[in-house]
Amino acid sequence: MKNKISKLLTMNVGIFMLSVGVYFFKIPNGFSTGGVSGIGTIFGNIFPIFSATQWILLINIVLLAVGFVFLGKQNGIKTVYCSVMYSLLARVFEIVFPLSQPLTREPLMELCYAMLLTGIGSAFIFNAEASSGGTDIIALILKKYTKLDVGKALLCTDFVIAIGSFFVFGVEVGLFSLLGLFAKAFLIDVIIDNLNSYKYFVVITEKPTEIKNYIMLTLHHGVTSNRAIGEFTSSEKIMIHTVCKRIEAIKLKANIKNIDPHAFIIVTTTSEIIGRGFRSV
Repeated sequence: MKNKISKLLTMNVGIFMLSVGVYFFKIPNGFSTGGVSGIGTIFGNIFPIFSATQWILLINIVLLAVGFVFLGKQNGIKTVYCSVMYSLLARVFEIVFPLSQPLTREPLMELCYAMLLTGIGSAFIFNAEASSGGTDIIALILKKYTKLDVGKALLCTDFVIAIGSFFVFGVEVGLFSLLGLFAKAFLIDVIIDNLNSYKYFVVITEKPTEIKNYIMLTLHHGVTSNRAIGEFTSSEKIMIHTVCKRIEAIKLKANIKNIDPHAFIIVTTTSEIIGRGFRSV
């Protein structure tokens, strides 16, 4: 239950950040860095019968319907929830905070905020094992009926959308959109890796029992141990292996040194741990 609540909160924070980035920074500047927000921004300019946020909501609903036809239940309830909530929240922002022009006269700064907010928001949503739908669905359909993998299919669809901004908003906005597209792809990967990073400890000690008890009873993590021979001194010690969260690593290092000041500690950062107590496959 605790894990489910954490994922739900993460997902909703991601939806909020994504909506803020799209409405306040991407749409007013015409930044079309891919995704449904990019299509909605372009369509809102070409076909002003609907606003950009209305186009986003409409396109997301259509793509969800297409996804269920071509992909079945693969979309999942989380994708439907994120897609609809993100579209509706952007629409609410439009009603409550109407914008007729960008917030500032600094397009590069606004592009940075647009990419940070949407990149972090998307990473939060992906980390909660969900998706905002949109062009992800197109990518999955292309993967199913062509030889393209999801990553390449998504890049192709987003690239076409970014190129469209050259014809609708001009060269300057088009170049900003392409820059934002490449920045977003890099940023999401970096954020997801950092969200899932853990500390892997290898501890060589003469007091293994106290250290193992602290890890298992206080930090509530598993421990693997084996005997180790120090070839320089020919002395036998115990080598302890464990993984913990970054915030726990500080406590663990301090307690190991209190228990055994002569312990040899190796700490490495890992971007993904799969198994009980961490992440499922």
